[in-house]
Amino acid sequence: MKLKPISDHIVIEPLKEEEKTKGGIFLPQTSGKEKPEQGTVIAVGPGKKTSSGELISMEVKNGDKVIFTKYGPQEIKVGDKEYLIASQDDILAIIE
Repeated sequence: MKLKPISDHIVIEPLKEEEKTKGGIFLPQTSGKEKPEQGTVIAVGPGKKTSSGELISMEVKNGDKVIFTKYGPQEIKVGDKEYLIASQDDILAIIE
């Protein structure tokens, strides 16, 4: 299934950070962890329209790595993959 966001929404694949001890042991993900705040943009909507009907273009594009607000994006699951859908206002920065 392909996701096509509408308006100023963005589909983000969250970056999974693996934690590793100094000895090289990988720690498993636990349910008590904080939500990720970084991800890769995989789909972008066309932009938001103003009250006069003018389209405000998007500042992010597919493939951008972004930092977003912790609690802004909505979590969704498509098949066995988890994604986030955020508004452009939830994006704080593009990682270059």
